[in-house]
Amino acid sequence: MKSTSIFACASLAAAASAFVIPQARDTASNSSTTINDTAILNLALTLEHLENAFYSGALSNFTADDFTNDGLPVWARGRFEQIASHEQAHVQLLSNTLGSSAVQACNYSFPYNSPSSFAALAQVLSGVGVAAYAGAAQYLTNKDYISTAASILATEARHASWIAGPVNKANPWSGPYDTPLTFDSAYTLGAQFITSCPSSNPSLPVKSFPSLTLSNTTLGQVSEVTAATNVTVEGQYVAFFSGLSTTFVQVKNGQITIPSNGMGTSYAVLTSGNSSADDTTITAGVVVLQFPYDSTGGSETNARMDMAEDMM
Repeated sequence: MKSTSIFACASLAAAASAFVIPQARDTASNSSTTINDTAILNLALTLEHLENAFYSGALSNFTADDFTNDGLPVWARGRFEQIASHEQAHVQLLSNTLGSSAVQACNYSFPYNSPSSFAALAQVLSGVGVAAYAGAAQYLTNKDYISTAASILATEARHASWIAGPVNKANPWSGPYDTPLTFDSAYTLGAQFITSCPSSNPSLPVKSFPSLTLSNTTLGQVSEVTAATNVTVEGQYVAFFSGLSTTFVQVKNGQITIPSNGMGTSYAVLTSGNSSADDTTITAGVVVLQFPYDSTGGSETNARMDMAEDMM
């Protein structure tokens, strides 16, 4: 199936689903700003502001009855309230740490229209938060900042696992390792929800990638690969990030075969080579992929049966 938006495959019990991120708005300048601890914490704060607005906005829009009437557990809204308070605490801590250098909150637009679609998007955003912190940790030099980032990362991972498992009846983890994302990949996934930012905000050393679309996201199946009009896909490679592993598949005649070893959440980007996929070689992306598996690590069909039983 072809996905054109983050909710095009929002059914978490599907055989394999993809959340395709449209081209993000350019809300940060990819200037000569140095990637240092301040820039890294400001990128983290940018994502925390986004999550803070996301959770607080949804909770102000939907009552406890709205959640249960939409099929979510009776305790779901209360836990989301706790997550919202965590995100607010993260914003306050990072803002206080950065002082006058801290970026301010932007204006946002989130494409949910019900508690269940909010929960589906929450699963994606919480996973992006984990991937962003995991990818950025290696660049921090201040030991205190490393400890702070690790503490936030652990909490974000708990959020992601709870939202995916008990709430959305999906896989609570994707294997022994989470997937780290590059600065630009993480920013691309978040920036599509940002409509504008204060002009006083400092520029960040990040950019958003052009859009990438995979027409079919079933394991082992052929998929057409398309990207923004200014991006040539033929001969390039689609890199699949899963845990600490990267699988490269060359685009031939506009097509690839989806690797058969995907499990849980993976990310896909278009890259110019097959030896590395970083912010200097990625040319389009990012696609968020979901490959369900059952409690024994078995097939997607069994996973769908497990999820159906869990929801009974």
